[in-house]
Parts: sequence; C-alpha cells; structure tokens
Amino acid sequence: MLARYFPLIGWLKAYNKHALSNDLIAALIVTIMLIPQSLAYAMLAGLPPEVGLYASILPLVAYTLFGTSRTLSVGPVAVISLMTAASISQLNLTDSSQYLAAAVLLALISGLILILMGIFKLGMLANFLSHPVISGFITASGLLIAASQLPHILGINAKGTNLFDLVLAIIGELAQTNLLTLGLGGFALAFLFWSRSGLKPLLIRLGLSAHSAGLLAKAGPVLAIFATTLTVWGADLANRNVAIVGAIPAGLPQFGLPSFDSWLFDDGLWQQLVVSALFISLVGFVESVSVAQTLAAKRRQRIEPNQELIGLGAANIGSALSGGFPVTGGFSRSVVNFDAGAQTPAAGAFTAMGIALAALFLTPLLYFLPQATLAATIIVAVLALIDLPAIKRTWQYSRSDFSAMLVTILLTLSQGVEIGIMAGVGLSLLLFLYRTSQPHSALVGLVPGTEHFRNIDRHQVETSAQLITLRIDESLYFANARHLEDRIYALIVQQPSVKHFVLMCPAVNLIDASALESLEAINHRLQDSGVIFHLSEVKGPVMDRLQKSNFLEELTGQVFLNQFAAWQALSEKM
Repeated sequence: MLARYFPLIGWLKAYNKHALSNDLIAALIVTIMLIPQSLAYAMLAGLPPEVGLYASILPLVAYTLFGTSRTLSVGPVAVISLMTAASISQLNLTDSSQYLAAAVLLALISGLILILMGIFKLGMLANFLSHPVISGFITASGLLIAASQLPHILGINAKGTNLFDLVLAIIGELAQTNLLTLGLGGFALAFLFWSRSGLKPLLIRLGLSAHSAGLLAKAGPVLAIFATTLTVWGADLANRNVAIVGAIPAGLPQFGLPSFDSWLFDDGLWQQLVVSALFISLVGFVESVSVAQTLAAKRRQRIEPNQELIGLGAANIGSALSGGFPVTGGFSRSVVNFDAGAQTPAAGAFTAMGIALAALFLTPLLYFLPQATLAATIIVAVLALIDLPAIKRTWQYSRSDFSAMLVTILLTLSQGVEIGIMAGVGLSLLLFLYRTSQPHSALVGLVPGTEHFRNIDRHQVETSAQLITLRIDESLYFANARHLEDRIYALIVQQPSVKHFVLMCPAVNLIDASALESLEAINHRLQDSGVIFHLSEVKGPVMDRLQKSNFLEELTGQVFLNQFAAWQALSEKM
C-alpha cells in the first residue's frame, strides 16, 4: 500500500551511480531550458516572472515523491498558463496582490481536485475529452497565445478578450510600433526558429556528436536571452522605450499558503475558480498523461493514471505552497529530459535544485531581459502545438468529430478557453448519444461452406424465409432501446412468413434496465405475432445480468452459444 502511493520506493531500491549521473546531466539540461520557459509562462499567465520560477521548484519535488513516470517534467506550460490567465481575468481584479492570490488558490483547488480524482480512481473522466476536442482546443489556444504575444514583439499596448478583438486592437496600434523592440523580437523569433532545425547541424559540423548537438540545440532560448539582454544593456535600450523584465526579487519564495482576504469568499469568486480549476485539472491531466505514456512506452515502462492524478495534484499543491500557479507535465521539457538520459524522477528533484539556485543567484542578471524575447520564446513554443493538418484528417475521417473540433476551435477563439472546451465536450457527448441511439444493425446469413454469418447486403449468403437473424453492433441502453424495437417490428411486418427471430449479440457489452424492458416487450410482442424470439452469442457478463432477471424464464426461444448452432437447431425445426 505504501509503495502504491509512493512510487519512489520502487525505483529507489535500484538507484545507483549510473542512474545518478544520468539524472544529474538531464537535470542540468532541463534547468537551462526551464528557466526562460518559467519566466515566459508566468508572463503569459499575467503574473510576475519570478512566479514562474517559484512554480518550478516544489512541484518537481512533489512529483518525484508521488509520480509514476520516470521522465515526465512538471512545471508551467503554455496552455495551462493561458487558462489561468483567462480564469482569473473573469474575476475583474485590479490589485496585483489579489491576482496572485487568485492564481495561488487556483493551483490549490486544482491540486485538491486531482488528488480526490486519484483517490476515487476517476481518471476515466478525462476520457470525456475526445482527441479531436483536445486537438482543436490546443490548436485554438496556440493561436490565441501567439496572437497575445505579438504586442510584446511590436512594443505596443493592444489587448482583447478574444482573437478577433485582439487582432483588431493590434491593427489599430500598428502605427505606434517600437522599431527597436520589433528588431529585438524579430531577431529572437528568427533565431529560435532557425535553432530548431539549423543549430544542430551546425554543432555537428563543429565536431559534436549528434546526441550532444541535439541536446545543446534545445538551449536556443538561453542563447537568445543572453544576446538580447546584452544588447539592451550595452545600447541602453531600456531608456528608449524597450520594455524589459526589470527587477526580479532574488531568493526563494516564502513557503506556505498566503492569507486569502475576505473579498475572495464574500463575493463568491472562489466558486468561479472551482469551475475553472476543474477544467484546468482535466486538460492538464490529459496533456500530462499522454506525454508520460508515450515516453514510458519507448522504454517498455508503464505509468499508473490514477496515481498520476495524485502526483499532479501534489505538484499543484506544491506550487500553491510556494506562491505559484497551476502546473502540469510539459511535452517539450519531458522529451528533452528523456533524450538527455533521465533514468528516474530524481532528475526532476535535481532540476528543482537548479531552479532554486537560479532564483537565488541569477535573477539580477535578467534585469535587462527584453519582454519581446520572452514573447518570442512563447510564440515559437506554442506554434509547435498548432496542428492544422489534423483538421483536414478529421474532416476526411469523421464529419461528426470534425464538427466537435470546429466548434471547439471557433468558440475558443471567439468566446474564450472555458466556453470552447465546454462546448466541445458537450457536443462530443451529444454526437455520441446520437450515433449510439441509432446503432448499426445488419440482417445476416450463412456464408456457404463455412460457419460464418455476414451481412446479406455485402455477401452471397444462405437465408431462410422463416428465419430472421439481426446482428446488433452496439451495446443496448436507454438511448437506443426504442430504436431496436422499431427495427425488429418493421422486419416482422416485411416478412410475414417468419417463424423464428434471432438477435445476434457479439458486440453487445451491456444491456441496461431500459434495454431489458425493451427486450421483454419484444419477446411478448413477437409471441403475440406467432414468432419465437431467440438470442445468440451473448457475452458472459451480459448473460450474468440477464440471469438476475425473469427475462430468460419468459423467453419464448433459446439462448445459443453461437449463431451457427442457432442456424442448425432452427433449420431442423423448420
């Protein structure tokens, strides 16, 4: 039981010098990558840059204790930072301390929700976020995030509550563009885009191995920060209206929850945060667990989704205790951690130590860091999340999934992240109910010379005028029970000579109470019509449930193990 909730007990037993050295190297590389990301994502969330560093210390330690992935790197990520900003902006807070307190409370509530979901094994709730909805949401969020950073690149003041308002505001302020800021931001963007594909080959030509060159290429944002910060300092651009990060308090945060003033509770604002925290928790869990499973599969390892909920919950509570905002597992950082050779979650703890040292000693060096460089870092990171080809693929494969994806994208861009994902999930569930309320079914017959039964509209098969076999390709529940009744009654009317009706159930995994009543009604109505009702290929768990009712006693026919046995037995009777 102890090892179940503290997975480190398992990997700590086999920890050795080789794993330690690999974890230390991976931690060094991820720390270099995480410092600029933490600053940038805090800015994206509307918080002071140092809060990003604070949200990258305790969460990593907490996940080391409770997480099951060996290589997942937890901390601030773009989408969750955007959702944090959107959630708190709805509260219409004007005081910066209140804004920070709301962000901390959001992390705390999110952590509690995740832990409760893990304890009660509710990881399956994330399954309601279908892949097309998540893909559409992330694509729309990426566009929103990129657009929200353009004013920092241009050196203008333009804001908007949605993409369209933001674009109009940017167009209206273009005449006020600061050319020096644009130059710095443009250079950072160009360099970061080039470093993704061009820096590694250059390092290889200089004599580095492909693996080392690939890892160093991930440090492109650090080089951009160094170059632009040095330029701002050397040319005194801060006095020429180039926005800089400014003074970042050196030192570690004050660990412990801040005092939440009565305004947060008297006005009922915390209730809005609970709803927002629920969506942040679900989206963060889906993003994190998909990354963790992908990386674990490459090493033939496994993760435990419900324990991952506890690990992520503990990470968010750790963020709240250190004055941070909601966090989750990051894709790019985790991949770098994996490629750098991290062997255990201890690499995350070592990364936390590196971030703590940076908060203690490196923050004075970031005074002249231009905000345009952080904006460029965010833009380059989130553009990798935008998957426009997925829209075309979804359209070609499933129009209903495409509609859910499109609604999610449009509403996220026009109405905000929470409304967008709520609409996407709601539409997905409605489309699921619609599809399963009209399940596919097929009249089947015997393929000559075999024991197989196939659709009479697709194959040359043997049938009988006195026997109808209907294969139902969906579980039976309240939404489709009446449809099955109508389908069977219509078949009986179309074939007056029928004496036996077999419902073939190889795809039926569930028969709920409503569907059971429909089967009882079908049995009685067929009996009144002089038709005997049979079942075939009923699965064991479904049969167990039927045996708890009176249906099998009242059934006019038999339950056959397979359809061929039904065909043989009924052919002899006919």
